[in-house]
Amino acid sequence: MLTTIVFTITLVFCGVFLWVSVKVKDTAKSSFAMYAIGGGALPLYLILFSDIATIMGAGNFIGHATHGFTKGISHIPFILGEQGSKIIFALVFAGFAGRFTYNTVSDMMYDLMHRDRITKAITGLLTGAIMVAWLGGQSKGLGYIFQQFTGINPIPVIIFFNVAFIVYTYLGGILSVVWTDFIQGVIVVAFGIVFYFFAFAPIHWNLAELGSRLTEVAGPDFWDFSKVPIGTILVKFFTGCFGVLAAQVYWQRCFAAKDANTARTAMFISGVFVIIAVSLTALVGMTAKALNPGLDPSLAMPWLMMNHVPMLVVAVVFALILAAAMSSADSLLNASAIIVINDIIYPFKPELTDAQLVSWAKKATVIIGVLASLLALYAQTIIGMFSKAYTMAGGGVIPVLIVGLLWKISSKPFTMGEKNSRLTPWGVRISIVAGAVVSLAFSILWGIAVSAVLAVVVSLVTKPKGELNQTVTAD
Repeated sequence: MLTTIVFTITLVFCGVFLWVSVKVKDTAKSSFAMYAIGGGALPLYLILFSDIATIMGAGNFIGHATHGFTKGISHIPFILGEQGSKIIFALVFAGFAGRFTYNTVSDMMYDLMHRDRITKAITGLLTGAIMVAWLGGQSKGLGYIFQQFTGINPIPVIIFFNVAFIVYTYLGGILSVVWTDFIQGVIVVAFGIVFYFFAFAPIHWNLAELGSRLTEVAGPDFWDFSKVPIGTILVKFFTGCFGVLAAQVYWQRCFAAKDANTARTAMFISGVFVIIAVSLTALVGMTAKALNPGLDPSLAMPWLMMNHVPMLVVAVVFALILAAAMSSADSLLNASAIIVINDIIYPFKPELTDAQLVSWAKKATVIIGVLASLLALYAQTIIGMFSKAYTMAGGGVIPVLIVGLLWKISSKPFTMGEKNSRLTPWGVRISIVAGAVVSLAFSILWGIAVSAVLAVVVSLVTKPKGELNQTVTAD
């Protein structure tokens, strides 16, 4: 019975999303800007629910439950950094980004800060890594869910869903993404409330009871923040925070918003929602630990659903997770393809026409979707895929972005088409690469410091004589 319900929901979802993509495909292919950011004119309701649906993917419903199961309360700092960064983004960056119609964050940094196509490509590679890792996580999470609900091998499921992501993202670009996300975002909010209500019923919605039971089965350290070294807390917080600030998918929503206020409001509301929801998801994993400490951690969430939630609610929650995973996947796939074309290919092939850019973006969608399938099949954990990509991009790109915004040539506001930063091409190249390498080899805290310091020092050393204006360019 449950297997039939699961497959019916899946087919209905895929059919609806394909229909939406077909409806918007002609508008989407009219220009690269329309395919990438919807022409920079999308309203609040589309940006808001797209933000919510994109953030609440399989990683947030499956991956964080797994880490809550294995790490206990010590996983919360990573969540606060990763999800709280959306609020930081909203307050500090979203309104700023919403003033512009760039296609990517690398596009913005190129125009306003350094004018160096090599740096643009490096930034694209690092920010794209987050998108591809996250995309693979959506398929992997759905594979876990189908395996638990139906008993079938997760590999065909991973492949099937990647085919679905590819098809409807290929057809409609960002317009397919935001309209399907609108539907999925409404489902995530409504069904999420139902899910958490039933998930905590076994512990009677009582955190004190959860803490007591966890202490019995896993020891006192599992539910004690004071046992977690402050260095570990800081590393987890900054890994999540700076990694998310480098995520193209959020910058893309801001560039797609019709104005700065729309971008800021949507990200702030979605940030508040998800920091609560994802923290609850980690607690769901801990609840599963308290009930069945010998369980495979990757199945913490589905096991709890199958054994402690009524079947009708299980079907509802399955629809919730399916919507969350598919909405994140299409957003990430589109963002990845736009990064590849806009940041890595176009700077070295500026003769490409608008129609050719759209065509190349569609091809990139297919290629990246296939690569993400392979990543999902071979990566050991969902969050593990995210954290390495977060670490590299967050430790390399974001310190340079912050330095570039603060270290201006003049007091004039940033304007599209005008360079207004004292960063030099070599200063940005060296600092981004060094920050990414040091973050991965040691910790993101060291990477942030190294990246920021080198951005200033190398820029001072390599500043061309007489560069006091806003028109210096470099290749």
